[in-house]
Parts: sequence; structure tokens; C-alpha cells
Amino acid sequence: MSALYDLFFAPFAEFEFMRRALVGAMALALAGAPVGVFLILRRMSLTGDAMAHAILPGAAIGYLVAGLSLGAMTAGGMIAGFVVAIASGAVARATALREDASLAAFYLISLALGVTIVSLKGSNIDLLHVLFGNVLALDDATLLLLAAIASLTLLGLAALYRPLVMETVDPFFLASVSRAGAPAQLLFLGIVVMNLVAGFHALGTLMAVGIMMLPAAAARFWSADISRMVVIAAGFGLASSYLGLVLSYQSGAPSGPLVILVAGVIYLVSMVLGQAGGLIRLLRPRHHLEA
Repeated sequence: MSALYDLFFAPFAEFEFMRRALVGAMALALAGAPVGVFLILRRMSLTGDAMAHAILPGAAIGYLVAGLSLGAMTAGGMIAGFVVAIASGAVARATALREDASLAAFYLISLALGVTIVSLKGSNIDLLHVLFGNVLALDDATLLLLAAIASLTLLGLAALYRPLVMETVDPFFLASVSRAGAPAQLLFLGIVVMNLVAGFHALGTLMAVGIMMLPAAAARFWSADISRMVVIAAGFGLASSYLGLVLSYQSGAPSGPLVILVAGVIYLVSMVLGQAGGLIRLLRPRHHLEA
């Protein structure tokens, strides 16, 4: 019993920075994983990844102006994310380029620009902090920001839930009965950007999207019902955060990557064992007329 306590509970009971990391990571998972469910169902998975990198130049400009300032980097990241999302959509509508290709172009430019800006003023340590984050160094202000974004995300998803589900399942029907589709899409993109900026502060731009997409992708193998997927994804995200931090403490490996790796393991296990499209379920012989 003592060994189990030392393994799973002692790090959080004895060290404040571990408790802070756990609260921050769980806030990201609780809000980000449900957002990831809608990104996957709306076939926007790569959009989320591209926008995660698109916030980098804004955060880098905030860093250039004010150093590692929470407010400046958050504002810069938000602005850059919205600019890239709007600009890529405008280019796709005004030219022959498809939106995914336009977004990829902006993502590559943003990533290169952001790394260049940070490198001009900062050190390699600052660059690593921006790219990979440091979930073990969260302060009170950052935790309050993560909690505020998580709260706004959950309230926003609750308000937008019906039009989001309707547009995900049948966008043409929603367009025929309501004009809520376009505003819902814009507000949803705003929620995505907020969560990517929050994830940036804890996990860096390269890892922020992982806590959104991997739990959501794993949940897809366990249920085809959207409401259940949202709950399962949030549970997987919370479990990944806790187990990743425990493994990081016991092994000395970086915390952020381990949180994402645990989420990846959950995804791989779900892909094999999942009851709603997992490999074993698909390969198992079915009886006549069995769904």
C-alpha cells in the first residue's frame, strides 16, 4: 500500500509544482478533448494542428516586446490564430487554392517566422520553452488563465452544442432551417484558438494540439454517440494528464511529451480494443444480420 502511495500520490502531496502541473494539465484536457471531438467529426483534425503552429509568430512578437509575459504572449497568440484562420479562408475563396492547402501555406510561414523571431532575441532555452512549454513551471496567473479558458470553452460548447452537432451530422439541413451555421463555425474556431493558446503556455506550440486530438481520436473507437464521445474524450484526457505527470516524476523525463505519449498509448489501445470500430471488433466474425 505504501508503494502505491509513493508511486501515485506522493508526488502531488509533497510538491506544490506537481499539484500546479496537474491542475493545469487537467484544465487543458477537460476543455480541449471535447473540442477535439468536434474537430475530428468535422474533418478538421489537420486544421487544429496547423492553427497550433499558426499562433507561434503572435506569441513570438509578444515575447519580443515584453519577454516571457503571460499577457503579451497570450494576446499575440490569439491575434495570430484568428488572422491565419481568416486569411486562409479568404485566400481559398478568392483563388483556386483549396482551404487545406492555403492553411498549410500559412502554417509553414507562421512556424518559420515565429522560430526566427524568438531566435533573434532569445536563447535556445527560450526557444525550447516556446516550442515545448513547461507544464511544471505554471504560476498562479497562468493557472487562472487556463481555468478561465476552460470555463469559457465548456460554456461556449454548451451554448453551441445543438448547431455544432446538427452541422456536423447534416450541414445542408441546418442551412435550410437556420442561419446559425456560419456564426457557430466562427465561434467554434474562436474556441479552438483559445484552447491552443492555453495549451501553448503549458505544452508549447508543438504539443498543444496533442491533448485535444489524441483523447478525442481514442474516444471515437468506443462510441458513435457524440455526447458519449465528449465524455469519454475528457476522461481519457484527464487520465493522460495524471499518468503522464506520474511517469515524468518517476522517470525524470519531460512532463509535456510524456502526457502526450500516454494519450498516444490510450489511442493505440483503443484502436485495437475499441467497441465502435476497433481492429478486434472489425476482424471478429459476425453472425448473420449482426450490426
